[in-house]
Parts: sequence; C-alpha cells; structure tokens
Amino acid sequence: MSRIAGRFARVEPRRRVRDLVLGLLSDLPRKNCWSIAEWAGQPSPDGMQHLLGRARWDADRVRDDVREYVLEHLSDEDAVLVVDETGDVKKGTHTVGVQRQYTGTAGRIENAQVAVYLVYAGRRGHAAVDRELYIPRSWTCDPARCRAAGLGEDTVFATKPELAARMIGRFLDAGHRVRWVAGDEVYGGNPRLRSALEERQVGYVLAVACSAEVTTTAGKFRADVLAAKVPKRAWQKLSAGAGAKGHRFYDWAVIDLAEAQAGSHQLLIRRNRTTGELAYYRCFSPAPVPLTTLVRVAGSRWRVEETFQAGKGLAGLDEHQVRRFTSWSGWVTLAMLAHAFLAVVRADEHARHPAPDELIPLTCNEIQRLFTMLLTQPMHDAAHRLGWSAWRRRHQARAQASHYRRQAANQT
Repeated sequence: MSRIAGRFARVEPRRRVRDLVLGLLSDLPRKNCWSIAEWAGQPSPDGMQHLLGRARWDADRVRDDVREYVLEHLSDEDAVLVVDETGDVKKGTHTVGVQRQYTGTAGRIENAQVAVYLVYAGRRGHAAVDRELYIPRSWTCDPARCRAAGLGEDTVFATKPELAARMIGRFLDAGHRVRWVAGDEVYGGNPRLRSALEERQVGYVLAVACSAEVTTTAGKFRADVLAAKVPKRAWQKLSAGAGAKGHRFYDWAVIDLAEAQAGSHQLLIRRNRTTGELAYYRCFSPAPVPLTTLVRVAGSRWRVEETFQAGKGLAGLDEHQVRRFTSWSGWVTLAMLAHAFLAVVRADEHARHPAPDELIPLTCNEIQRLFTMLLTQPMHDAAHRLGWSAWRRRHQARAQASHYRRQAANQT
C-alpha cells in the first residue's frame, strides 16, 4: 500500500483505500462497497462510495504502479503479454458500457459490460497490468448517455484490438520490453494490430479463424486448406505447458508464409490428439525461432483465463456495483492490485520456501485464506452488526418508498 500511497493527497482516502484492498482480499462471499465497509468497521458505505466516485485520485497512475509492482517481482525475459476480454453480466441500461452483447463469461448474448485486459505472464507468475473498458457504438453515438456515465462527450468508438494496441503501446512506452504477445481470434484477425506489433519488432502468436487467408510461395490459401496439405511426418507432439492435471500435449505443425514485411511469418497449426480438432495461429518474429518457442507462446494464452478466474474469485474483479466510468476504473484497478499481491507472494514463497514432496506449492487461493485468517480478520461487536442491520433496512425502506411513488405516478 505504501507504493500507491502518494497517489492520495489526504490521509483519509489512504486509509480507506487500504481498507478497500484488504476487503477485496477477504473471504467475504460478496464484495461491494456495502459489504466491505461493514467488514472494515465503517458505519456506512458512504466513505467507500466517495473514494470510488468523488475522491480526487488518478486510477491510471495507480494502474501504472500496479504494472511496475508486477514487473519488479515477476519480470522474465521470456514473458508473454496476453490480451483478452472478459464480460460482467449487468442489469439495466445505465451502467457504463453495458449493452446486450456476447460474453464468454455467460457463453451467450447477455446484457453485459466488457473490458479488455493485458496480462503479464512469466515463469514466476502472471497478473493483469492494464485494462480498458469497451464502449460500444450505441454509447459513443449518444453524447448525453456518455456524459451521464462519466465519459467525455468526445469519447470515440474503439474496437477491442484497438484497445489492446493502446495497452501494449503504453507498456512499451513505459520503457519495458517484451518479446511476445498472444491473443485469441478477436486480435489475430485484426491486420492493424499485427502491423503495429511488427513495426515495434514485437513477436506474436495470435489465433485466427480456419477461414483466415494466408499467403505462401505457392499462392493464397485458407488456413484449413493448408492444414489439409500438411504431411504426417510434419506433425510434432509437443506440450503447450503444464496444467492442473499435467502437461497439455498436442500435435503441432508450422508453415512458412510469404509476406512483404521483414521478419519471420508463419502459420502455426495445433491438432487435438483425441478429437482431431484444429486451431490456427498467425505468427511473427523479428528473427526465425524454433517451433518449441511458438508452442510455448501459444500455450501462454491460457494464463489470461487463470488470471480472470483468480481476479474474480479471489479479488472481486467482477463484483463492482458501480455505474460511472470513474468508479469502474478505480474498482478494477484496486482489484488488479489485490490479485497482483497474491501472485507476487505466491512467486516469492515458491522461490524461498519450496514445498516438500507431500504438499503442492502454495496457491493464490491458499495464500488468500491464510492472509485473511491470520492477519486481517477484523472483530466487531454486536452493536456494529446491529447498526449495519438498521442502516440496510433504512436504505431499503427509502428505496421501496421511492419505487412505490414512481409506480403510482406512472399509473396516473
């Protein structure tokens, strides 16, 4: 917390942000301003809501502090930047960026808010280092709606690959270097993102659709057509990395592409050894690299799913109940910091205190459990609990009366 303390001009928000981050790391079943304020011993959620919505502090500067913290402890010359989006299902129409759209979280079209994240994945661990909220066209075409949600009236529409390029550019412009970027078809199918990475001499392994067209010395072909021409001897069994149940083995093949731009361009093909299902990747590197390197980078993409799972399950990344952009930025940035703390402690514990054979190494879940149980579990008396019960009931009574008045007005 001392790392970000200078971003808050007064002692009150410094103390409050510490309580909020500790609450995000707690074992509360549901994490929001109400539940965390009660857990921290505050008389109402007003202070937490003020911190996120009205207090003067720059969430982007704290985001930069999170990035530096992650790089300081998890830095790895072979690290991969992974870009991906995740959705949070929301009700109503007033929460910033919400609309009916597909989200992988629900696996279908839902009323949801979607954000793109940049995850730093190295051998010591992985954590999110940047975030951008996806603002759909239905919002950017409505300046009044943007203004009401705390967005500037000049907010312009940006695709998810454009948001990814923005975050990668910030990472590189901050003086950090990374050799590889990985992402799914949303990003691999975008020529502008690929060109931007090539211009900055950053390698990539980005998934593409089977219908993606690529150019070889023999002409232009669809990716699935080229895959059908790969001889049996060209496939190699390689691991895409260790998972919870062991190494993830697939068959892999690579085809050189003919591109006008300098560098090594290839199509990487992955085949499931059980089902035969194929996946395709556009690859670029400033200089030729072995197949094992491309496979390792492709396998790093799963780290973003693990980051989302831990960030949401352990640090409340998706549990914010805020509507305006400023509040969203503050909440997700502090949730990123909370998860980064767990990832750093995990990496340090693995390095300093290797687990004996009869135990698995400490996980982020177990670290959070021990941290909460041994160090941060607050104790509150009955008066505090009863005070919060009365506060909730009073707030709910006001909300109920307001709904009844609105309903009566509509009927007349």
